[in-house]
Amino acid sequence: MKRSLTVGGILVLAIIGWTLAQNSGQAENTITPGQTDSLMEAQDTSVVLLDVRTSGEFYSETGHLRGAILIPVQQLEQRMGELESYRGKTIIAYCRSGNRSGRATDMLLGKGFKAVNMTGGMLRWAAEGRPVEKTGEQ
Repeated sequence: MKRSLTVGGILVLAIIGWTLAQNSGQAENTITPGQTDSLMEAQDTSVVLLDVRTSGEFYSETGHLRGAILIPVQQLEQRMGELESYRGKTIIAYCRSGNRSGRATDMLLGKGFKAVNMTGGMLRWAAEGRPVEKTGEQ
């Protein structure tokens, strides 16, 4: 009985440690909408905005961030070369809620880019009342 408690305790500690490690890694590769907005306002040229939603979402009433590049996450692997000129910059990936941009961030990091995921995506951006652009064509 004591042995199973010890093994169970070790297992619980391992799971907690793994969870903390996963969460700390995500925190390093994320940025808030507020931080993103501040960089945009400062016209920080060391960052690039990457919208990984569909073109329908990008050009919808939801809008997009000013100056963003549109490459849907489904096409990112094939279109990675389009981002080569931004290799020395930090790419801020965003989508509707942060899920697709999280995958995009992982892909970009795997290819040696500096990338962060904007937490909460356009849903959080809009909830915080931040400005969007509604220009362009489909």
